[in-house]
Amino acid sequence: MYAIVDIETTGGHATANGITEIAVVLHNGHETEGRFHTLVNPRVRIPAHITALTGITNEMVEDAPVFESIADRIFSLLQGRIFVAHNVNFDYSFLHHQLGEAGYTLNTRKLCTVRLARKIIPGLRSYSLGRLCQELGIQIKGRHRALGDTMATVELFERLLQHDTAGVITAMLRGRNKEQYLPPHLPSLHIEQLPDLPGVYYFYNEKNKIVYVGKAANIRKRVKSHFSNNDGSKRKQELLRNIYAVSFKVCSSELAALVLESTEIRRLWPQFNRSQKKYHHAYGLYTYEDRNGYLRLFIEKKKQHLSPVYTFNLLHEGQVLLRKMIGEFGLNESLCFMNGDPENVLEDAAETYNTRVLTAIASLEARLPTFAITDRDDEEASYFLMERGRFAGMGSWKGKTSDGKLELLKAGITAYPDNDYVRGLIYQFAEKYPSRKIEILS
Repeated sequence: MYAIVDIETTGGHATANGITEIAVVLHNGHETEGRFHTLVNPRVRIPAHITALTGITNEMVEDAPVFESIADRIFSLLQGRIFVAHNVNFDYSFLHHQLGEAGYTLNTRKLCTVRLARKIIPGLRSYSLGRLCQELGIQIKGRHRALGDTMATVELFERLLQHDTAGVITAMLRGRNKEQYLPPHLPSLHIEQLPDLPGVYYFYNEKNKIVYVGKAANIRKRVKSHFSNNDGSKRKQELLRNIYAVSFKVCSSELAALVLESTEIRRLWPQFNRSQKKYHHAYGLYTYEDRNGYLRLFIEKKKQHLSPVYTFNLLHEGQVLLRKMIGEFGLNESLCFMNGDPENVLEDAAETYNTRVLTAIASLEARLPTFAITDRDDEEASYFLMERGRFAGMGSWKGKTSDGKLELLKAGITAYPDNDYVRGLIYQFAEKYPSRKIEILS
């Protein structure tokens, strides 16, 4: 009925590492029926730190069978039985991947002795195999070796079967129990409390630090989707190992969730978020007053300590705009760093020239739109304020009138940092839903 499994590997994720040892014990729920154990040649070098942990050397596996040669035997042992392991998704992800490479599709029900122990024997300090066995007086003969850890898991599983007076194992096996797919350290209660609403969710590590931020149209469905496949990639496996808790913030719409997600990623810089960390305009148009009193315009890579007049993705885009301003307002190319003669002398006094520069900047800013949009058509809507082309923040529409008075709208928002990604979202939304755009009255 059960196949109790442990493997040793060359690393923490299936897609770029190999199995060095495997042990499978067949168990009928009362006693052991048989067992299989072998070293495996992973066809890659075993890192020194792995050898230090397991004691398995490259020389030990040199003449061992490669996985493909034992894949049929492994598949026959596992298929049709309930796959049991301590932190089951780790072992399962490797065997699912390796069997798939050999032409076999592993599709079995799973039981995780970490999750079972948390429910059947609650309140322990740790649920790692070593600490758990120490608490229960189970001796491990060969820690961090496949057979030793498997036999310890067998004894642990037998204890869990004996103490399962509440029918936890039966409940977990009923249908395709979703809890088996959760990360080993994440309490199921955290998933049960998630709402079927749009918003932002946060994954926390063991030290209660946020390591991932995501947005969702349906928080519960999206969070569960992180755990619903057997992805053996390094990033996925590392993320699963580091999830100890989940929290969430409900938003009025998916647009509000997107805006909040972007802000939170840039505020928290979570370890496992990739997108948006580098999403920003690369160049800005800046101004300063030189030692002769002339205002100068220049294009430079974005600087954190300076506020740009305007931003661009490409240097060429900025140069085109600046040349247009030079031609339209009679600005000096040298003072805009647009030719090779920085000592070109102006006939105009600084005050006269600076008036033209300020007029050019004001004209550019005047072309940048000021408006608001609402994300829904009811009083529970949020509104998003754009002021002179920059995102100012968002607030609740409840109690507001349809009159787009700037000061009223500004007073009701929570300010958020402006960024290019959010601006793009709001412009796209306004274009898609023009009826939700609120023109600003002066």
